Amino acid sequence: MDYIIRATAAGGQIRAFAATTRDLAEAARAAHNTSPVATAALGRLLTAGAMMGIMMKGDKDILTLQVRGDGPLGGITVTADSKGSVKGYVLNPEVLIPANSIGKLDVGRAVGQGYLTAIKDLGLKEPYSGRVELQTGEIGDDLTYYFAASEQVPSSVGLGVLMEKHNTVKQAGGFIIQLMPFTDEEVIEKLEKNLSEVTSVTDMLEEGLTPELILEKVLKGMDVEFNEKVPARFYCNCDKHRVAKALISIGKKELEHMIGDGEAVELKCHFCNSSYIFNIEELKELLELAKG
Repeated sequence: MDYIIRATAAGGQIRAFAATTRDLAEAARAAHNTSPVATAALGRLLTAGAMMGIMMKGDKDILTLQVRGDGPLGGITVTADSKGSVKGYVLNPEVLIPANSIGKLDVGRAVGQGYLTAIKDLGLKEPYSGRVELQTGEIGDDLTYYFAASEQVPSSVGLGVLMEKHNTVKQAGGFIIQLMPFTDEEVIEKLEKNLSEVTSVTDMLEEGLTPELILEKVLKGMDVEFNEKVPARFYCNCDKHRVAKALISIGKKELEHMIGDGEAVELKCHFCNSSYIFNIEELKELLELAKG
């Protein structure tokens, strides 16, 4: 079962999150029929989104992460709430590119150069938005840079997705380690040493490490305290009513045009690929609502 662990270490000088997300990454792959490299890119951003989502406090708070690059993937969008639910999609899900020089899925090349944007809708008048240039396109490095540059929080973000031979998800997960403003130099040095000994997130997951054990390894010798365990899932809250509202918003002319075509309209949700069909009678009802 997918879940996120929230922890502190070094007497509150460090806050940390770790997650196992195989099921949600596989649910996203199945929903969008993504290629291996697209699955890896989307799975990494979904994992980060789930962990960053539970950093928010409010029940209705929403985080959106957008990666837009000039690579063949086009871009990735992920939305997360504060309770461990995430959804997302890639613009070009069927991208196939060769492995990189060490035989791994080349997410960086698939993403290319561009920007990462984080938008937090915390119920205030204006959502908080931060944007940084992509550093490598590998997602983890880019989020590490985002936290430092946009939120002024020194962080280390590790993310990984490992595929099976038949292209389903074998392992997925990640961690986010953040330093508080008052962190001692000694603690920082110890953390840097521990991080230098970590090969990859997927290696740790393949060794059977749980999120708790991942944090114990990364924060070795720092008195880790586990605070909360939050279930994580791929979940989309779309329904026909929401899609109908979107149809009304496109305007009377467009609806009249659809009705004039004389055929039912099929709309798909970007985030989960669910299909919604509106027949002519339903379209006429929506037109009346649009006029009202």
